[in-house]
Amino acid sequence: MSTFRRFRDAMLCVAFLVLPFLFLRANLEDPSEPGVVDGFFLRISAPLQWAATEAADAVSEVLEDYTYLVDVKAEAERMRLENVQLREEARLLRRQAGENRRLRELLRLRERLGQETITAKVIGREVSPFFRVVRLRLDRGLRDRVRPGMAVVSTEGLVGQVRNAFGRNADVTLTVDRESAVDVILQRTGARGVLRGTGETNRYLCRIQYLQRGDEVEVGDELYTSGLGRRFPEAVLVGRVVRVERQEFGLYQEAEVVPSVDFSRLEEVLVLTTGAREDSVGPGYGDGAEE
Repeated sequence: MSTFRRFRDAMLCVAFLVLPFLFLRANLEDPSEPGVVDGFFLRISAPLQWAATEAADAVSEVLEDYTYLVDVKAEAERMRLENVQLREEARLLRRQAGENRRLRELLRLRERLGQETITAKVIGREVSPFFRVVRLRLDRGLRDRVRPGMAVVSTEGLVGQVRNAFGRNADVTLTVDRESAVDVILQRTGARGVLRGTGETNRYLCRIQYLQRGDEVEVGDELYTSGLGRRFPEAVLVGRVVRVERQEFGLYQEAEVVPSVDFSRLEEVLVLTTGAREDSVGPGYGDGAEE
């Protein structure tokens, strides 16, 4: 039994060595004149070669698809990161463009005012429970020659007055504050009055006082600083009339005004270093209008 196994193993080894040689020889011979043996091996090898070729093609296609998917995934991740970077750069560019635009507008405002001013950035906002800004803090203070009573303006109009100045910072009281009082003039008719803030925490609102009953006032009229008293510069937009209250008796009528400045969006302002009056600042500094 062991002899038969050795003989079988030897024959299998010979077959495994000889058969590939015969298949190779048959495929290398001239296919137009194959011999009997070569033709036999060609007929046997054809299906095997077809199966091997199909299997190789299938494996190659799977590997190519896998490699392609890996490359696509890597490229998609690279493009995603590049897109995030480009979007961030675009955001920064838009922010810089907006800042440059605001600074150019402030420069034009400074030239129009013709007064000595200091450019300041808004670094803090005190807000009410209704998220209304009630006071601003600037990045300029006593060290920058900012003093209480100085007017603060923006490209949108009058912001208010410096209330306190200390070190590197200053606090600004807004035109809507109860302590604020500004002598104003209606652009359309030339009527004068005193603009006082209502101090409401849920909306930005002012009221014009001391308007003569005979003065013509309409909703939409624009109000500008009169320049009287030299506390505020002349012809700075303050707000627009949204409601007129005509009294049946008395010498005066009143009107409600919405300020022209959006205090929640202020980024840069101008502080006018001329016209400050120390006695006009502090509790009750707005009790009297400019004389």
